[in-house]
Amino acid sequence: MKPENTSSSSAQGPEKKTQHDFGRAEGLAVADRQFFVTIGHDGLIGALQKLDKELQNSGRNKILSKKSPTDWIGKEVVPGRFGIINHGGLPKVLTRPGRYPGFPFRNWWARSWVGTKGLSDTAIEFNGLTVVQVSQNQAAVISDPQNRIFVVKNSGFVAFAIEGSYDVLAIVDQTHLPGVIKDKSTGVTLGWTHEVKMKSSNGEQYHVALFLNIPANNCAILQKGDDLELLPAGQHYITNPNVTLRGMFTQGENQMEMPTKDIFTRDQVPVSLKIYLKWQLTEPLKLTTHGYHTPFDALKDKTQSILTQIVAHLDYSAMVKQRSLGPDNMEDGTDPSSAFLDALRTRAMDEMHEAALEYGIVLKDLAVIDRQFKGEIASTMDKLTTRALQAQVEAANVDRENSNKVKQEEGSLSVARIKAQARNTQADSEAYGVVAAAKAQAERTKIEAEAQAEATRLMAEAEAEAVRIKAEADAKVIDQFAREMELRRVEVQRVGAFGNKTVFVPSDGPGTVMGSTMAMGLAAGMGADRK
Repeated sequence: MKPENTSSSSAQGPEKKTQHDFGRAEGLAVADRQFFVTIGHDGLIGALQKLDKELQNSGRNKILSKKSPTDWIGKEVVPGRFGIINHGGLPKVLTRPGRYPGFPFRNWWARSWVGTKGLSDTAIEFNGLTVVQVSQNQAAVISDPQNRIFVVKNSGFVAFAIEGSYDVLAIVDQTHLPGVIKDKSTGVTLGWTHEVKMKSSNGEQYHVALFLNIPANNCAILQKGDDLELLPAGQHYITNPNVTLRGMFTQGENQMEMPTKDIFTRDQVPVSLKIYLKWQLTEPLKLTTHGYHTPFDALKDKTQSILTQIVAHLDYSAMVKQRSLGPDNMEDGTDPSSAFLDALRTRAMDEMHEAALEYGIVLKDLAVIDRQFKGEIASTMDKLTTRALQAQVEAANVDRENSNKVKQEEGSLSVARIKAQARNTQADSEAYGVVAAAKAQAERTKIEAEAQAEATRLMAEAEAEAVRIKAEADAKVIDQFAREMELRRVEVQRVGAFGNKTVFVPSDGPGTVMGSTMAMGLAAGMGADRK
């Protein structure tokens, strides 16, 4: 069985490959076969007409029947289907819809009605005539009369085999391949596959084609002899028996926890570690060249070797205190071995990073997340270490409680100090308000007194001026009658002011003595009445 092609991809863009190209093997192209017509825009009927012309031009019998359809009797061919007649072992095709009677009788014994087939059927095989039509997500695996395997995608063909036959081995749905390939270490799905086999005359089955569906960010490695090729994500198929699938890989980030074998410390205490690894495969060809099937297989051996060398330089006590070898676990520098342990961590990361690059892997993180000590020495030392750790924990708890009490008292003192400051501030504010109010009241009284004095002075001046003006006016009166009338008016005003029962006593002359006598008599009378 001679292969025709090796692989094909439906992915967009150029494929990443090595210097060796496995694209095509020696053999005919799909259409370079005798009596083989590709179905084009004119559909199946047009392809059958082209095939019929090729057969006539080569001097062979045509496959399209000359019969004309009627509408009253015979076998019926409906639109969308075509009829097939077995004419002495050769196929005859009825392409026009209608009824076809069994006349003429001269060759009725050599013909038999087979039935009808759909114009859109995927695969049709009859007496050397083969019709294959596949949709966009399908692929047909075909064996030609010389047992050469080829694959038809997104199209179809019509062929007539003079010697041998075209066998449709499988119609494959490329988007839903049944075989799932997973990473045996991480469980990540790497892709899907489907293997097409051909059954021989002795009952054995032989592999003829392999279909691959590789998801995004994944890839596959093909091998031909000593040469390797990288297939990117997409839909591919392989029909060359010299090309095999070496493996599938993911180029995304992966993480894994790995238990190590027993490692002995410097004081011969066995310890088992649990390692956390995080990596990303960037060059799958390097990993495949070194013979590893998964990146984890490559990292596992190297990690075990490097950690064995590191732990061999550590004592049991240092391993107990050092919980992790990760880059985030840094000592405070008080332990004399802390600098040595930090150097070992740096050395482990550096050596692992360099070792991973040889396999095309970028190591993102490495840490020891757990360790288990074994043996009697470890059990005894673990008890002592546990007691010491308990004492440290108790001392730390006492220090923490004392610290909390001190902080609580300091907090209470701060609160009292703040309250005293607030009270002082409030008292100062109130005193300032009283002083300001007193000053304002005094200023107000002063201003009112000055205003009252000024008003009194102005009023006195006004009254004096009025008296003066009036006196001057009175002095200017010369008429005796006018003067007498003015005196009378003054008397009337005085009586009106003190009442009409008031007795006016003169303050000089004889009236003075009479007033004094009357006052003394009045006083003596009031005294006698009191007794």
